[in-house]
Amino acid sequence: MKNLVAFPVKKALISLTLLGLLALNTPVYCDFAQAGQFLFQDPATPMMEGIINLHHDLLFLLIAIAVFVLWMIIRVLCQFNATANPKPSKIVQHTVLEVVWTIIPTFFLMFIALPTFALIYAMDEVVSPGVTVKVIGHQWYWSYEYSDLTTPDNKDGIVFDSYMVPEEDLVKGELRLLEVDRRVVLPIETHIRLLITSADVLHCWTVPSLGVKIDACPGRLNQISLFIKRSGVFYGQCSEICGINHGFMPIVVEGVELGFYNKWVADQFGSANSGFGIDQVNEMINKENTTLFLFMYMVGDLSYDQFLYLENFYKNSKMRFDYQTFLRV
Repeated sequence: MKNLVAFPVKKALISLTLLGLLALNTPVYCDFAQAGQFLFQDPATPMMEGIINLHHDLLFLLIAIAVFVLWMIIRVLCQFNATANPKPSKIVQHTVLEVVWTIIPTFFLMFIALPTFALIYAMDEVVSPGVTVKVIGHQWYWSYEYSDLTTPDNKDGIVFDSYMVPEEDLVKGELRLLEVDRRVVLPIETHIRLLITSADVLHCWTVPSLGVKIDACPGRLNQISLFIKRSGVFYGQCSEICGINHGFMPIVVEGVELGFYNKWVADQFGSANSGFGIDQVNEMINKENTTLFLFMYMVGDLSYDQFLYLENFYKNSKMRFDYQTFLRV
């Protein structure tokens, strides 16, 4: 009887152990501010990784300098006082010492400046983007335009406004003052260009996990590049005091696999499907390089014009996805 009871208990313990090991191997990212949080949110872009690494390097150097200066102050207080040295020295200057304590900090500044300038110039570099999104700040909401996703039927591309979800409309699990009614959807592992401007006053589009903090100025177009390395939902807020409701214009960026991004784009355009016969579908499905967009067209998520546009766009950008890739996604 003992063995019969012990067997399920052992089995349960083994299962719990395996689940614990699986949980330890599953990363849990911090992509929004936590209560009592001390350090940065987890990075999702190479730029944010560079910012965090630079911060840690500078903090190490700062602690070393602070300890040395504190040691010097304590040593001076202990050695140069009336009790330890009743007869004060009359030396008022030391040329060599003054030169040394001027040159050494200069080397420290050069050591700090080199990686800092490298990071700043890397942040300003814009690689040929696969996606361009225009961000427009308003009092007190954000507008987004995917203006390069135009079709003959839709000359404006994807355009929408993003408002904060009121506290009374939040569902369980959503974040107060950080959730929006429409999120910005961006593909991961793709070069993205953001164009930021404002329609009224100064705003600032800031998402800590992405390492982005760029001003939205009326009459001026600022530009920054992104390369999101992992999927996730990243939260931010306007970081420029822009009026009475400044604290109520959050930002939510959803990073998704490219296949899901294409599906989202198709959903925004609608599901009209006309002008393409079944014989043409069968002819193209049997070709060697069947693309993801053909599959979307066949299930009714793309019109023929949308299919041709996306097919041509990715053909020119040398990014092609076949049906098997879609299944893996």
